[in-house]
Amino acid sequence: MKQQDSSPLTSPHKRSTAEEMQQLISRLYPICRSITGNGVRESLRILQEYIPLQIQEVASGTAVFDWRVPPEWNIRDAYIKDHKGNRIVDFRKHNLHILSYSIPIKGSFRLEELIPHLYTLPEQPDLIPYRTSYYQENWGFCLPHRLLESMRDDRYEVCIDSSLKDGFLSYGELLLAGTSEEEVLISTHICHPSLCNDNLSGLAVCTFLAHYLSLRPHRYSYRFLFVPGTIGAITWLAINEDQLSRIRHGLVASLLGDEGDFTYKRSRRRQAEIDRVVPFVLSELEKAHKVIDFVPYGYDERQYCSPGLNLPVGCLTRSTYGTFAAYHTSADNLDFVKATQLEESLQVYQAVVDTLDQNRYYLNLNPKCEPQLGRRGLYALIGGQNDSKQFELAILWVLNLSDGQHSLLDIAEQSQMNFSLLVAAAKALVKGELLTEIQDVD
Repeated sequence: MKQQDSSPLTSPHKRSTAEEMQQLISRLYPICRSITGNGVRESLRILQEYIPLQIQEVASGTAVFDWRVPPEWNIRDAYIKDHKGNRIVDFRKHNLHILSYSIPIKGSFRLEELIPHLYTLPEQPDLIPYRTSYYQENWGFCLPHRLLESMRDDRYEVCIDSSLKDGFLSYGELLLAGTSEEEVLISTHICHPSLCNDNLSGLAVCTFLAHYLSLRPHRYSYRFLFVPGTIGAITWLAINEDQLSRIRHGLVASLLGDEGDFTYKRSRRRQAEIDRVVPFVLSELEKAHKVIDFVPYGYDERQYCSPGLNLPVGCLTRSTYGTFAAYHTSADNLDFVKATQLEESLQVYQAVVDTLDQNRYYLNLNPKCEPQLGRRGLYALIGGQNDSKQFELAILWVLNLSDGQHSLLDIAEQSQMNFSLLVAAAKALVKGELLTEIQDVD
């Protein structure tokens, strides 16, 4: 495996975060990405301008569990010309026009010969579908159904200038070291071509989440993966199997720029800490959401949650795959993702990692009856102030449930008090030598 060094973010952000995310998506949108190839590398190099990402490359043919890294696919041009020489289907105008991983082809075909290699959406006749053939040799074009209906029974010149040969699978990786070697895994897929919600929104949110974490101290180490779907996650897991015990929490990020409500898909464990933190955060932030159980279908959470690994990794999206009309079509474009939703998604992810990082277990050092708080300055000297009363109540809740078996998340759920207020109370009690932090209890 060869590795390329990355460069840290060097230029200051002059726009709002939402505008910066939209600008990043606009830069990535025209690039033809697949599970391997130059499009992935180009995209990763752009992300390196924002965060100190490392580009890892794994050679074609490498065994990764039950799979092998496939040949590298690159494409330069592809078109269908009519009898007048006009490009009626043109990869250079939209990279969804090509069946991803198409083998090279050049020739003249009658329409009846061409039709088996043409993919459309009759129910959405003005849209280009997104189709792939990664592991079975094939070639084809995707086009609006109205265009297919207008094509005459004639001969058409077809060219796909592509290559499939030994090369590398590329992915991006960033580890932000914390005070602990225990890790939070944040994974997002980078293989889709010009589809904004699926998944340039995930790339943007994860990039800016990594930048957010890089500017503040944190307990956990945070590992960000920008991987090709399925084979990328499998490859990373196979290469790093001996280090997976460090992963305490994880999320797969995708579909974060549409106007749908948030959806959290639990990990296979169902009751892992991440399965409690995400719904708690969404409720505390008063975000409309639903929580669904794990199913072995979807994004890369199904690899991280496979039975032989069973990592505590959930999936946090807005709409879910296949549930919105623009899914895997040319309608998933720059107009479909919204700045407000991107920023809101980033804020939710920030709140999730902050909650994970601040969720601690404590032990009351004076557990027999209430300690005298006044002489320690932990009761307000002047009563009647609502804020101080809430803080005093938070102190009492933390003292009462800090028996080494209840985390701050447990206390927040039971008390229905604001999590950040309980964090502040715990810190005050530690300073007053009434509380001590202990290791997490499994």
